[in-house]
Amino acid sequence: MAAATTTQTLPLSSIYPINTLMELTLNNNNSKEVTTGTIYCTDEVSNTIVLKKSLVHTTLTSEITVINAAVVTDRRIITAAAAEDEKEGEKTVLPNVSRRMVEERERRAIKLMEESFSHVNQQASPEGQKIFDKLLKACNEVSWRGESIIVLGEIRVDPPYTSNDCVLIGKGGGLDGHSLERVKNIVNAAAVK
Repeated sequence: MAAATTTQTLPLSSIYPINTLMELTLNNNNSKEVTTGTIYCTDEVSNTIVLKKSLVHTTLTSEITVINAAVVTDRRIITAAAAEDEKEGEKTVLPNVSRRMVEERERRAIKLMEESFSHVNQQASPEGQKIFDKLLKACNEVSWRGESIIVLGEIRVDPPYTSNDCVLIGKGGGLDGHSLERVKNIVNAAAVK
């Protein structure tokens, strides 16, 4: 009787250690049912245990069962989950990680973040920022010059950012009236939405 009292005062995570293969005997409507699986997690608030069972010969990887801890009448630790995985030939292989690769990913992420920040103009209206974002998505080479949007270095869109405010600013860059019309169409489409 003392063991039962001690068990009930311990947290579920101590009674049912995570990543442990256990056999649980359940009392469901006066019938005993034995189930086996790896303890995935426990929840003190709902007084539940989550059991994970590996499945073979199916497209599903595992079966998850949520059990009310109050219906568990007996428990037996079979082995640690790592031993079960090795037994089934399902060793978890972690990828090789090099410091150089991690630092390179960090540099790329910082560069992308700084580039994203350069696309935000605090002086522009929300409508202007919306037009800028649409043009950036469509043309890829868009920048701010004050409150004006410069597209491909050749077309300027001035506030209030309508198609009438789009002007061709460079004459020798290879862009023509067709490019200007395309930018005007993008501005019109963004203004409509």
